[in-house]
Amino acid sequence: MTSVWLVAVVAITGGGPLYAAGCPAWSPRQATQEMRALHDRLDRWNHDYRVNGHSPVDDAVYDQSLQRLSDWRRCFPVQAPAMPAHLGDASGATRAPAVQTGLAKLPDATALAAWMHERGDGDLWVQPKADGVAVTLLYVDGTLSSAVSRGDGEYGSDWTAQVRRIAAIPERLAHAPARVVLQGELVWRLADHVQAADGGAGARAKVAGAMARGALDPDTAAQIGLFVWDWPNGPGDMPTRLAGLVAMGFGASAALTHRVGTPSDVQQWRERWYRQPLPFAADGIVVRQGRRPPADQWQAAPPSWAVAWKFPPAKVLATVSGVDFHRGRRGGITVMLQLEPVVLDDRTVRRVSLGTLARWQKLDVRPGDQVAVSLAGLAIPRFDGVVWRTQQRAAVAVPAQATTSPLDCWQPDAGCRAQFLSRLVWLGGHKGLAIDGMGEASWGALVDAGLIHGLLDWMDLDENALRQVPGFGPARAQSMAQAFRRARSRPFANWLAALGPPVELEIGNARWSDLAARNLAYWKSRPGIGEVRARQMMAFFGDPRVIALSVRLRRDGIDGF
Repeated sequence: MTSVWLVAVVAITGGGPLYAAGCPAWSPRQATQEMRALHDRLDRWNHDYRVNGHSPVDDAVYDQSLQRLSDWRRCFPVQAPAMPAHLGDASGATRAPAVQTGLAKLPDATALAAWMHERGDGDLWVQPKADGVAVTLLYVDGTLSSAVSRGDGEYGSDWTAQVRRIAAIPERLAHAPARVVLQGELVWRLADHVQAADGGAGARAKVAGAMARGALDPDTAAQIGLFVWDWPNGPGDMPTRLAGLVAMGFGASAALTHRVGTPSDVQQWRERWYRQPLPFAADGIVVRQGRRPPADQWQAAPPSWAVAWKFPPAKVLATVSGVDFHRGRRGGITVMLQLEPVVLDDRTVRRVSLGTLARWQKLDVRPGDQVAVSLAGLAIPRFDGVVWRTQQRAAVAVPAQATTSPLDCWQPDAGCRAQFLSRLVWLGGHKGLAIDGMGEASWGALVDAGLIHGLLDWMDLDENALRQVPGFGPARAQSMAQAFRRARSRPFANWLAALGPPVELEIGNARWSDLAARNLAYWKSRPGIGEVRARQMMAFFGDPRVIALSVRLRRDGIDGF
């Protein structure tokens, strides 16, 4: 999970709020509504896995949604519904020949180092954490006898019939002791899968859905592989166990288990398996001691002798904390979602763009909604969709529709302040005059102080005038005045871009008078400019307010005007 939920619950009587620190501030009624809605959503997803054979959501988002419900249930135990069955942990009445323990998850490298140090930094081994569904296999006299799902760790579903259809799981073992218990992961075969680039690829959902449906068709069975990660009743030391796995035909699994001596060793394997190809999806690594207690002492709980350290999720579930509407310099409104902080690829993400006002109106995203977020190009947060909506919809102050003309709002008049500020931000940005230190807050302070009423009024401000702005000290006023003076010497191309024509132009040696004299046919003939933009260019150069700005710049001696 990407947020910490405290589970200590404060009992509140009556109909008032029922919450603890770190838990949602919900009334008992709302807690019931929200948890029931999420429970039902998880049930629908599970139904899609079983019946339709596809994953309606990313595996990581499914896991996080399931964990979110578990956290809410601890916050609100009185109102909590039962947990839905997890497909990968199918319940059943068949006792497994060895308990499946599960794994505790380490949050970071510091925790890993502490865990390793507590174990003397010796006899430690690392494996990829295959992202599939767990299974326990029993071979008697070299022949497959049973296959049991993880279930609750002790009892699971009998998967023997399905497993016999999977060619990757041998019916007979060579060089095997009389009784062999193997634990591993049924995985979806993926050639050269790179987790950092490809994410989970819905691999676990495909396996889970196939096993839950019961009968495996030949094509599906051929896509399922096996990664053996333990031999519970095998030899006591890891090297001998690995050698035995190789002898029995599980060399590919054994080859993915490596001795490690330092946290750095573990981190190198984690990075390698995250960014280099594997034959299946993996959502992290597992570090385990070579020697551990006998299998008959294992319990259905995370052991002390093995832990997991998961990869950064490719997609995370995020809670919307606010919705911001931003009017751009051409009048369009973009929507930014404020998020409770989440971590993506070791980066903390606090907001994500939703795009246009029309898209927001269609999706109706509000505070409290849960959304999926990923990184586009491993750098920019990207909104991937609404996962589910809060049942009690929060009020949102929606601005008026975008203005109809990109030539509106050249002054901060009523209804135009946001768009006018966007024009100033563009003017001072890297595509315009590159005025250091001038963001929206600084321009807003000058507007609020009554010093700027038009796009070029800042050119008249000196250090003394800037010192009068509330919050501007002498040093800031001096640096701002210097930045304004430097902007005057920018090339004509930068000044032209700063005024914000509808199309970014390659102007060559042209001057303002040359551009203003060009006709509609010329603009339509330019690459990337169609009828609409050509008319916008004609309107821009013919607009009296733009003409007045060009006259001002010519009078002030700005090159090109």
